[in-house]
Amino acid sequence: MNRRREWWKDSLVYQIYPRSFQDSNGDGIGDLNGIRQRLSYLKGLGVDVIWLSPVYKSPNDDNGYDISDYQAIMEEFGTMEDFDALLREVHGLGMKLVMDLVVNHTSDEHPWFKESRKSRENPYRDYYIWKEEKEGGMPNNWASRFRGPAWAWDGSTGMYYLHIFSKKQPDLNWENPGLRKKIYDMMAWWGEKGIDGFRMDVISMLSKEPSYPDGELKDGNPYGDGQPFYANGPRIHEFLKEMNREILSRFDWMTVGEGVGVGTKEALEYAGFDSGELNMMFHFEHVELCPGPYGKWNVNPVDLVQLKEVLSRWQLELEGRAWNSLFWENHDYPRAVSRFGSDAPQYRERSAKMLAVCLYLMKGTPYVYQGQELGMTNCGFQKLEDFRDIEIHQVYEEMVGGGKVGHEEMMGYIHHTGRDNARTPMQWDDSAHGGFTEGTPWIRENDNYRAVNAREQMGRKDSVYAFYQRLFCLRKDSWVVKEGTYRLLLPEHPGLFVYEREWEGEKMLVACNFTDQWQELTVPGWTWQEARLWLGNYEEAPKGTGLRPYEGAAWIRV
Repeated sequence: MNRRREWWKDSLVYQIYPRSFQDSNGDGIGDLNGIRQRLSYLKGLGVDVIWLSPVYKSPNDDNGYDISDYQAIMEEFGTMEDFDALLREVHGLGMKLVMDLVVNHTSDEHPWFKESRKSRENPYRDYYIWKEEKEGGMPNNWASRFRGPAWAWDGSTGMYYLHIFSKKQPDLNWENPGLRKKIYDMMAWWGEKGIDGFRMDVISMLSKEPSYPDGELKDGNPYGDGQPFYANGPRIHEFLKEMNREILSRFDWMTVGEGVGVGTKEALEYAGFDSGELNMMFHFEHVELCPGPYGKWNVNPVDLVQLKEVLSRWQLELEGRAWNSLFWENHDYPRAVSRFGSDAPQYRERSAKMLAVCLYLMKGTPYVYQGQELGMTNCGFQKLEDFRDIEIHQVYEEMVGGGKVGHEEMMGYIHHTGRDNARTPMQWDDSAHGGFTEGTPWIRENDNYRAVNAREQMGRKDSVYAFYQRLFCLRKDSWVVKEGTYRLLLPEHPGLFVYEREWEGEKMLVACNFTDQWQELTVPGWTWQEARLWLGNYEEAPKGTGLRPYEGAAWIRV
């Protein structure tokens, strides 16, 4: 092949949400030493790269995505010495570690912001986005992504500051070259420590439209949609090319950007092979399908025809031009088996395996979120006070407190799409709190942990965990999976996701049944007598010319 094969293309990436992974000291909060205790589990699964959600010092308004010191560790998670030990042990096991980089905003408790709000003349004032009031009100009508307005009044200096997320997460002003230099120096500091790259939070939002126009009113929101003016802004590629020149190119790193408002066109600009910016982008088209009148807050099932169109478009339009990132879950989205498969006891494991077949036999770097390899499900808490996510509580107050929907309807939305579905403690065994902690967990464990846990699955050959092991072992040795072309088949079929991969004369057919009913399967050009079953999620080979409920299988033909 002409292009050097970068190590991150063939890596299995596993995201750890530290607060919920493993508690080592009984305070109910996961920590760095807890992660160290579980490294052999990750190595056994076949993990190559650990992506660590933020562990920096933070007051935890948004679970660590509000950083008050980029070069210190949150006390609840441990010390910098604990981090250094973790990094050494990860590398000692032949794995790599990628940090979460949050540089669209900081905490309002960061020293930069504390200085910035002291006076209009403070040297740090321009590190953040401050605006005068406009006609007696806010500078524009933008909505915060956590509901409410995106501007907060600061009485001490008589101006507003921008916070696209929480009030305690003021946006940084990337127009300031001094700020950018500080950020690059911080990144270099972590690089010298030996980390292996960054996942970059909301990286597409660094550049704002300088005129700050009002946004469109929609979805019943009294505040305007500012996303067209703060995502993919006019200087974003200038900033990222500068970041690449100054820092990224100095290290053999994996870099993946979280792309709010990013489609295939934008992904090619951010992460095209010759873009000089990032290695990969996360997009969210497939996990944000079928919105309702209140946007993400809905109970709508996923339309499989739409899902096929989105995932196939990303495969086809990035082919030979950029590299895909493959994920079903992360800390901001519900559990895949509950959203795309079935979490009914009779189908949970089958559909969890089917979803793995469907996505991870596509071209790109696979990402697995903690517990996904066990088929962990949405939590279904019945009490609002059991949820910890700031977004859930703010939207509940707006929607129920504002009289838009009733309590039961809103709880249905939260059960379906709320972020805390992914943040319940990792289910290690059937002991108290699923083996996560000997104390009281910071958020309740899922009630099904006695049936769904790692210890039980690691001892069973037909478990979801064992299936993930096998799939990723096979994937590493398959060039048709790693580099083959992609062709969608049966695009309009409402229940089957079928596609073909091809590499130097070898063909693979992947077929997945997204329903609980038998589905007939006829694929022109494929006769089952000439094909060899390569992987399947039933103990017995597919029967006849169809797929059983939630069956996922792949065949090879040379």
